Amino acid sequence: MKALVTGGGGFLGRAIVAKLLEKGHPVRILCRREHADLREKGVEVVRGDIADRTTVHAACFGIDVVFHTAALTSIWGKWKDFFKTNVIGTRNVMEACMSNGIGKLVYTSSPSVVYDGTDQLNIDETAPYPSSFLAYYPETKARAEKEVREANGRKGLRTVCLRPHLIWGPGDTNLIPRLVNRARKGNIKIVGDGQNMIDMVYIDNAADAHLLAAERLEEGAPAAGSIYFVTQGEPVNCWDWINSLLSGFNLYPVKQMVSFSAAYRAGFALEMIYKLLDLKSEPRMTRFLASQLAKSHTYSIEKARRELGYRPAVDSAEGMKRLFESYRVR
Repeated sequence: MKALVTGGGGFLGRAIVAKLLEKGHPVRILCRREHADLREKGVEVVRGDIADRTTVHAACFGIDVVFHTAALTSIWGKWKDFFKTNVIGTRNVMEACMSNGIGKLVYTSSPSVVYDGTDQLNIDETAPYPSSFLAYYPETKARAEKEVREANGRKGLRTVCLRPHLIWGPGDTNLIPRLVNRARKGNIKIVGDGQNMIDMVYIDNAADAHLLAAERLEEGAPAAGSIYFVTQGEPVNCWDWINSLLSGFNLYPVKQMVSFSAAYRAGFALEMIYKLLDLKSEPRMTRFLASQLAKSHTYSIEKARRELGYRPAVDSAEGMKRLFESYRVR
């Protein structure tokens, strides 16, 4: 099975590549930058923009399965940039799969596509898309997810959408570094009452879920055209987890608090200012971020267990141990 991993140089993409190589599968990645370390491991590197149709079609030639992880994931930015990468890019991948006779497409979505700004506890895949979104990222990911599901069965293509939540672990270049850097600067406050529960997923488990989805993506199988939440299956208190993380880096725990309403209003005001002044940097607070930090969001993985055979191989305690060890090695 020859696989293409879009965004193969990213955090999740690299983990999927590693799993594929372990199983002896030839791998090609499509990414913006050069990755000499992956070339040395035998990975074929194609550089280009996911929004460029010609590049994507060329990258898909001779491929059996595509893992589409590439996305613009920021909480802030311009609509056109999110739409270009997350929607146009995904359309390019689907078209290229059908043009090249590729039978399997595993799409990396996000639980945020069904986030409605309220507490969500143990919700499953029947949860509807909200009528409006607080950020362009979930809005464009939801649009792309819908189109991927609709493409299932078209010209021999079978599709599946995975919704991993808050991926973390060694090699993370986003979540962990952002939290640690903000804590060192004293820029973190508990938003809300500090009692909100969240689900997360360790990087190896997220990658395993993608390979399982590809293996189960056969004609007539439940996975074809389906969506799945992917987590540790171990909900945690958001702020307890953050403080345990900071403790591992010898940083003080977060104790200062701000109400959700105050954070939400601040986020709204900053969004208006940044839009008015056309500022390029990311606001310290947005409405979406305030909601994510204050509200509970946990998800059932029973469907993934039942239909994909998904079982988180690395529990959260072991994952945290591996994370801290990876930083000590550096």
